[in-house]
Amino acid sequence: MVSPHETQPLPPLPFEEWKDTKETLHRYCQIVGKVRMALSPYRNHWWHVTLYVTTRGLTTGSIPYGPTTFDVSLDLISNRLIVTTSEDEAFSFAMDDLPVAEFYRKLFEGLGSLGIEISINPKPFDLDDGNTLDTNTYHHACDRRHVRRFHRALVRVDQTFKDFAGRFNGKTSPVQLFWHSFDLAVTRFSDRRVSLPEETDPVTREAYSHEVISFGFWPGDQNVREPAFYSYTAPEPKDLTGQPLRPPSAAWQEGGTALLTYEEVRNAVSPKETLLEFLQSAYEAGAKTAGWDMEKFRAG
Repeated sequence: MVSPHETQPLPPLPFEEWKDTKETLHRYCQIVGKVRMALSPYRNHWWHVTLYVTTRGLTTGSIPYGPTTFDVSLDLISNRLIVTTSEDEAFSFAMDDLPVAEFYRKLFEGLGSLGIEISINPKPFDLDDGNTLDTNTYHHACDRRHVRRFHRALVRVDQTFKDFAGRFNGKTSPVQLFWHSFDLAVTRFSDRRVSLPEETDPVTREAYSHEVISFGFWPGDQNVREPAFYSYTAPEPKDLTGQPLRPPSAAWQEGGTALLTYEEVRNAVSPKETLLEFLQSAYEAGAKTAGWDMEKFRAG
């Protein structure tokens, strides 16, 4: 029997319609992610800085602070920022059309009221608009309807990525949202280390210390102005882009990235199976050309 939730369609996410809200939400997530990064114990491949999809939005998960813990969550159903602690303390505030600078102020004032003293670098990561996060009053759109649609999409994609992750019997990342690039991703690793040039920056060096095949979903940006699913293999093996992708609407892009638009998946008879087909074909392309032992990594 098919669950009624399985047949629920992915929501529309037209980039041009919600780009202002997306840009604001992206910056909210950077602020929250920087809080986690400042206090969380290190994990390989930057897994200690990411956010996770929940039933109501996105969260840091538990962050240690002295003998206690706290978490920071963006509730995308009620459109509120919520902080809770292991000492049964909490505060929240509405995010409706809240300027980024005001979000920043309210969050750090609230943390301070709970005795959590922390500072972050207010410069946004890879968002070169000339504004720091603590002074940005330009980005303020946070429309509930658009935020709710985005959350519905994240929930469905998160489910499918977790299903796909379970089909691999090797090292696999959590399904996590990288707030610098605002994409939900899951990554498979081979057991082979990669020799990177000496001049490689520390962020890249840690992220790509081993051979990987990565898969993700992003809601669109100034370069790709529509939501899409992607996959890439790093280092990129020879003949990667000559490998077939499924479904036929999926295509290789310049730079060795496999791409399938969100609309193709959304309008498919079975969106989940269509997405799984794309992920599997991209994995097969990368694993085959990179010489991975696919049988060893097969789950079950």
